[in-house]
Amino acid sequence: SWREVLEHTAQRLAWTDPAFHLLLHDSAPLASAADDSQATLLADLKSSQAAVAIGVADEAAAAALASLLAAVPTAVALGSAQALQRAARLDGRALSSGGDAAGVAGLLRRLFPDKQAAADEQVAHTVAELYQRTSSDDFLFIFLVLANSYIKEVPAVAMSFKQKNAGVEELKCMLGKCGGQIFRCVTDATCKTALDCLQGCEFNDQAGGSAGGMVCSYRCITSYESRLLEEFSLCIIQKHNCFGLSADIPMVPDPAPMTSWAGQPLTHELAEDIFIGWLVGVTGPGWWTAGFKNAAYDFFPCQFQLFYRGKGRGGMWYDPAFQVKTVDGRTVWRRRHYRVKRDQKPGTFRFSVLDNGVTSNEYWRILECDEALDWCVFYYSGAASRAGLSYSGAILASKSGDWPASQAARQRIEVALDAAGIKPWELSSVDNSNCAGAPLDPGLMALA
Repeated sequence: SWREVLEHTAQRLAWTDPAFHLLLHDSAPLASAADDSQATLLADLKSSQAAVAIGVADEAAAAALASLLAAVPTAVALGSAQALQRAARLDGRALSSGGDAAGVAGLLRRLFPDKQAAADEQVAHTVAELYQRTSSDDFLFIFLVLANSYIKEVPAVAMSFKQKNAGVEELKCMLGKCGGQIFRCVTDATCKTALDCLQGCEFNDQAGGSAGGMVCSYRCITSYESRLLEEFSLCIIQKHNCFGLSADIPMVPDPAPMTSWAGQPLTHELAEDIFIGWLVGVTGPGWWTAGFKNAAYDFFPCQFQLFYRGKGRGGMWYDPAFQVKTVDGRTVWRRRHYRVKRDQKPGTFRFSVLDNGVTSNEYWRILECDEALDWCVFYYSGAASRAGLSYSGAILASKSGDWPASQAARQRIEVALDAAGIKPWELSSVDNSNCAGAPLDPGLMALA
């Protein structure tokens, strides 16, 4: 229900910034003039800086709400009646109709564009685009975009705008420090196609937590990844940070790892054994992925989690392998190579990876695990700092690639996810139906 989604969004909004408070009101009683809900809502609107009307289709309720929205400087209507669409405004400014003005007015607008109007239009377009997507992360991003633009800066969103609106200084950095890498990329067919694909993603697709956007960008990268693309990103983003981006690992929520397993206190060694799972020697998948909450990976079928120990004491490697349906219709396999180190508490780990030229650092926790290793729940939060991207996610790993059938197991999984602020309906199921040819051979592990 909308109520459940909005209550969860309110909690996540407060995790992003404790200064943000989301108050919920039902629109149905507004249609009755005798109901005192209008007075209650008006009082809340007067003390608020923004309002979002969602799914208010009833004409009477929409008309009543439209008049009340005059009390708040920023009001947006999504999936609602026309009366509310007309009442929408951003920081007191009415929204443009989006059409090009004719005659002299149109000419003046093109010659002397209004920067604030352009910024408002960008916000309105972004909010509408996010609403059309179906993930909880994109829905949260609607409120973060409005807050960043008209209330206070939200670093994740600000980084997205900063990268999209890059100007002369960023271009000077790119050409002055990475000219060779740029030339080699744009003159190579595969690398140039990757850049064109990325350019087609919306501004919020580049970074900052928009789920659908992360899918667009990462699908472009995994479709056309190459050594030249890695060198391009490594120079511009990772080495020289030409866009001036930054991001930190989000630490709220911070669920505690499980403290015991199969009747034993959890130790670092035992936690590593759980990660290794069903990997026998150096063959076969350690874990199949049955469910996933991570915008960049939700799109990919056939996901395998491979953990194995390194040569030094306490050293591990993590190699996720996954199938990609590329933008141009091919089916390819991709694999990443993470360094894993123990953190202070047993069941917590620090991961790092260089993924197509950009470094990501992550903090993982083992939240819950079946005593027979039929399934486990892993949670992580991370950041690709130089890309301005922070994120969090969860993995439901299983021996078979399927969700556990028993209700008791599902209840344990729900409790573990709830500790991480994740609802079961936020997890995507992974299509593990056609996974022949996965790169699970031991020779790749030997390279570690």
